[in-house]
Amino acid sequence: MKKKLAFAVILLGIAGLSLPAYNLLVPYTSNALQQYKSDDPLSVRAAAILSEKCAGCHSQGSGLPVYGSLPVAKQLLALDISMGTKNVDYVKELMPEKPQPISAAALAKTESVVEKGSMPPGHYLAMHWNHALNADDKKTLTEWARETRAKQAPVGIPAELAKEVLQPLPDTVNVDPAKVALGDKLFHDVRLSKDNTVACATCHDLKKGGTDQLPFSKGVGGAVGGINAPTVFNSAFQFIQFWDGRAADLAAQADGPVNNPAEMASNWDEATAKLSQDAEFTAAFNAVYPDGYKKDNFVNAIAEFEKTLVTPGPFDKYLKGDENALTADQKAGLKIFKDTGCANCHCGPILGGQSFELMGLHKDYFADRGNVKDADLGRFSVTKVESDKHRLKVPTLRNIKLTAPYFHDSTTSDLAKAVETMAKYQSGTTLSTEQVAQVVQFLEALTGEFRGQKL
Repeated sequence: MKKKLAFAVILLGIAGLSLPAYNLLVPYTSNALQQYKSDDPLSVRAAAILSEKCAGCHSQGSGLPVYGSLPVAKQLLALDISMGTKNVDYVKELMPEKPQPISAAALAKTESVVEKGSMPPGHYLAMHWNHALNADDKKTLTEWARETRAKQAPVGIPAELAKEVLQPLPDTVNVDPAKVALGDKLFHDVRLSKDNTVACATCHDLKKGGTDQLPFSKGVGGAVGGINAPTVFNSAFQFIQFWDGRAADLAAQADGPVNNPAEMASNWDEATAKLSQDAEFTAAFNAVYPDGYKKDNFVNAIAEFEKTLVTPGPFDKYLKGDENALTADQKAGLKIFKDTGCANCHCGPILGGQSFELMGLHKDYFADRGNVKDADLGRFSVTKVESDKHRLKVPTLRNIKLTAPYFHDSTTSDLAKAVETMAKYQSGTTLSTEQVAQVVQFLEALTGEFRGQKL
């Protein structure tokens, strides 16, 4: 009996070593990154590393090893690929169907896991002995993330800070003052709505953090929207507009509410008919746009005004070298914010607005909350791609103290509760009461100034 047991153990040992030995000799998988091309040598080197050591789990459609159809192995591989692509899909990032910048979040995630040494994970390396990142790999990926980030940083951010995951807001923005002045008037003009009761500023009140501080905004006739209105402050630094990204830029966003029956319930022809009766306003409009009232001119002026809604604050001073701009607790909160991975998604100059992320990465948020609605579908509503379901644009954290209630579904107005929720569902961790309090204090340092006045 002992001999049979020993023999069985030996056979299991051999079987256990055979698969990683096989993976050592035979390339693990094929993926699209193997065909990546670029004029940038650094990007080519980074793509080669990602293709060989990361894309097996961090991309859809990668080839599987010959044992990938076997019981247990099939399920484990599917789980790794599912979790990997929920975090980042490197093929989509580096080889998108339509040309677009690599998301700041993908760069932040890459730099973070390299720094922490958390990827590839231990169970993966147990099967793929030659896939550990060596020193040269780590250096290349870190340099690639930082250099790419700097190239994509908004104009006006100091060069020495453009490579960082968290960046200060630019000191100035390039705008046309005449268009800004006109856009300011349009932003506050209720004549854009059907019954002259709702303006852009109704839902995006500049005295209320750029929001209306309601769970869901009220439109013409008391109509109630189905998703929380995000702040308009610093919206020029969002990579796309709306929670589901249905508007590519500020001009496209400005077009939406006017035509939405639950918001302004009007259209540009109706607005033109009313504004045309105002001789003074019409003269001012024609002075800026000689071709007169046209949708493109309306949205261009509003977008130009919104570009100026920039709110620098204490955190920007800290990033630029003023150590006294943050308190000790705020600095501690910032460290927790980074250590728990919050900055991987809440990155860039507005700490967010740079990517779509799955709501409920580590735990099923919607199963726990219940009553799933169309507004919860996120990016899927636009793309109809299954993997985009429940992916929503990461909101900015700038001025968050003023923009309650929180999340797209407005489930809480308590900032501490919001921090706890994000830690649980997005980071898969539990913060102590003290840690939560410190993160909240850090977030309060993101309240800025507008036109020289603290919000």
